[in-house]
Amino acid sequence: MTRSPSDRPARTRRRWVRLAVVAVVLLVAGGLTLEDLARSSADPFSSLLAGVTTREATPGTALAAVADLEVKGRAPKTGYDRDEFGPAWADVDRNGCDTRNDILARDLVAVTYEAGTHECIVLTGELADPYTGGSIDFRRGRTTSTAVQIDHVVALSDAWQKGAQTLDAEIRRELANDPLNLLAVDGPTNGAKGDGDTATWLPPDSSYRCEYVARQVAVKARYELWVTAAEQEAMQRVLASCPDEQLPAAG
Repeated sequence: MTRSPSDRPARTRRRWVRLAVVAVVLLVAGGLTLEDLARSSADPFSSLLAGVTTREATPGTALAAVADLEVKGRAPKTGYDRDEFGPAWADVDRNGCDTRNDILARDLVAVTYEAGTHECIVLTGELADPYTGGSIDFRRGRTTSTAVQIDHVVALSDAWQKGAQTLDAEIRRELANDPLNLLAVDGPTNGAKGDGDTATWLPPDSSYRCEYVARQVAVKARYELWVTAAEQEAMQRVLASCPDEQLPAAG
């Protein structure tokens, strides 16, 4: 049935009534006041939802931890260099194996090692890729090793612009090699992520996003790195769908 122009005001009124009802529900559920609504941004309903999400977060969850992260603008990338975080894949835990091989051994199954390396150098294995949900056969070689890459969950350049440049060199080295901040993942997908934060990139496999964001929050909390306002909002939006998601304690 074709609606006449005279129907439009009625439809508009009904839409605003529905929005008003949503606002009242959010006000009541979140313990918010009308003053909160008046202080909200040009998008009051998004602001109200964010307020409800934060106030209902259970202590100890990733969602609650997001609210404790400092919110600031991104600092300039001036002075950033990978070397500021120490040599790539150092043996920081002094177990005789470099960090890359430690993470491959942790994240792959059916692992085989190069003979004579005291089970340090991973030759083959199978990865259940968390970012895509696919399975990848890893085989060490000049043209094959890049199929599986080790991702810094909080990218080092992102960390540099959000507080890491003020950390001492040893702490930056720990950040770059911390198993909490490292995952073996699909190489091309890691390349597509680049130095993106939660506001600009999330794993294609949506079922892994809660765990991924919780890990980012844990890393930023451990090293006292800040987030941008857009990043915090994106984190809250993801974690609102899994409010009981816990912070990973270790890698």
